[in-house]
Amino acid sequence: MSKGKLRDSFASDSSHGAAAKKRTRQSLRTAFVSMCAFLLGSEMSIAAEKPNVLFIAIDDLRCDLGHFGVSHAQTPNLDAFCESARAFSRHYVQVPTCGASRLALLRGKYPTKPVHIGNNGIAATSSQWAKQSLPGLFQQAGYRTLALGKISHHPGGLTGKNWSVPPEELPGVWERNWVPAGPWPHPLAMMHGYADGAARVPGKSPALEMRDVADESYPDGLVARDAVATLTDLSAQTKPWFFAVGFFKPHLPFAAPKKYFDLHNKPIPSFPAEASMKPSWPSSYHTSGEFRGNYSHPAGTDPATDADYAQEIRRAYAASVSYVDAQVGKVLAALREKKLEQNTIVVIWGDHGFLLGEHAIWGKHCLYENALRSPLIIRYPGMPQPGKISDAIVETVDVIPTLADLCDVKMPADLDGKTLRPQLKDPARASSKPARGFWNSGLKTVRTDRWRLIIDPKAKRSELFDYQTDQLETQNHAVKDPARIAELREMMEKS
Repeated sequence: MSKGKLRDSFASDSSHGAAAKKRTRQSLRTAFVSMCAFLLGSEMSIAAEKPNVLFIAIDDLRCDLGHFGVSHAQTPNLDAFCESARAFSRHYVQVPTCGASRLALLRGKYPTKPVHIGNNGIAATSSQWAKQSLPGLFQQAGYRTLALGKISHHPGGLTGKNWSVPPEELPGVWERNWVPAGPWPHPLAMMHGYADGAARVPGKSPALEMRDVADESYPDGLVARDAVATLTDLSAQTKPWFFAVGFFKPHLPFAAPKKYFDLHNKPIPSFPAEASMKPSWPSSYHTSGEFRGNYSHPAGTDPATDADYAQEIRRAYAASVSYVDAQVGKVLAALREKKLEQNTIVVIWGDHGFLLGEHAIWGKHCLYENALRSPLIIRYPGMPQPGKISDAIVETVDVIPTLADLCDVKMPADLDGKTLRPQLKDPARASSKPARGFWNSGLKTVRTDRWRLIIDPKAKRSELFDYQTDQLETQNHAVKDPARIAELREMMEKS
């Protein structure tokens, strides 16, 4: 359906007399519930009717936000949102790659087969679970379900040539799933897009780009534009909606308008030498194939040996984060301006992190802390103690149980996650379970409040990190503490 037709259908719905009466009744119910909550001095009910859900996904986003105490971050919009929400400082994804992490999000389960670890996992398996997926459950609960940008692995949900023709990646659960109109020839080019329609040439295009252009010259500016227009249309609706908005940055290439690079003219802190070295126990180490293989770099430069180039790459990543922060800000402003905040749950989720030289890695695709750790920020109307950070260990598989709980949506009994409502009500509430992670060749990890264990079953070796004494993962305690390994291995299997 075209954007114009979508608006027409919304306008037709909203002009119906019965719908207007229904809105009046709903407004009265909402006002009544709010008054009762105020009089009783208790936490406000989300709303008398089903709350809407705005779900924002951000690709390759580390926890480099000002709200988390990162000094060089220029993320005013995400920081302001955190002040009204619950930010989880220790949220961990299940798999450190885009498609498989999104598979765990949409399916609500840990990977159990090799196909669940790869970027094609959603397309290969969704026929088995689509109706029980995150959008599928909301669709069955009577919600309109819309997806814009990159929500599953393929932007717009198509998987054929250049990601622009059927088959669908997650069929039957989205009323509309689209990418914005733009100058790029197809969604695959948009995913790795440079300014004004330029497409990546693998191995030849640069890893970074700075152009003095408008936000809409890059894909995320157009995603924000479409998201704002869609929220305007949705504000005329009475039926509850689940609207997923997926931004591309800061995924490679690190490309953004010049004004966001200008925010980062001071040096970005580097890592100590011991944290930047290739580990001597490399069960999860890799040679940064995406960064080095899919993009070109100036002759003779390598961030592993060239401190100036490493600084340039970190600056470009930070600029890309600032750029996507501005686009998220536009969407949140539209939500506020259209008076949708009072009955909308907002979730902002990073699909995984990204190493910027830790362990001599420039990328994700490993089981170290900053590849698996990413932001998870949740806000619902009337949430107590907004702005307080939760340090509980939480996981991506917890998203479906949490949203189902908040929205009173029936969910399957066999999901692996737990609702985060206890931590949303009380940020000091402890974790209910550890976080598990998975990668190729059977690699597994478990993260507790203090420890991370990584197991490489084929090489029969382990890595054990103690974050109480070593936040940068420079010391492997596996040989020294076999009892701890046994304890964590048992926890890994039970969790």
